[in-house]
Order: sequence, then structure tokens, then C-alpha cells
Amino acid sequence: NGNSIFLPAAGYREDILVFGVGSKGCCWSSSLDESAPFEAYGMSFNSGFVNYNRHCGLTVRAVCP
Repeated sequence: NGNSIFLPAAGYREDILVFGVGSKGCCWSSSLDESAPFEAYGMSFNSGFVNYNRHCGLTVRAVCP
């Protein structure tokens, strides 16, 4: 349909530290990890699906249709 989304390699934040800027892109999914309520699923575009603690700061990009 001609729409696109840009996913930056913005890295991720854990507490006051930032990791992977320029080499890793991460974003949240809407799925919690039911076995560990303090974790949720996210996607990293260099390593597939992984769990992140929910206090980690991942990039969020909203898309409007």
C-alpha cells in the first residue's frame, strides 16, 4: 500500500546505561511474559525475539493507517 516504517538502531536503556546505539534496534511487543510478570516480549532486529525487563527503555514507534 506504499506505507513504510523506519526502525532506528537506537539501542536500549537499562537504568542509566544505554546499550547498542547505532548497532541494535529494539521495540516492545504487546505481549507480557506470563511466567515472569516483570518481563515483556520485545523484538530486536539483530537477534529476533527476546525478553526484556519492563523497566528497560526500548524505542516505541507508532504507526497510523
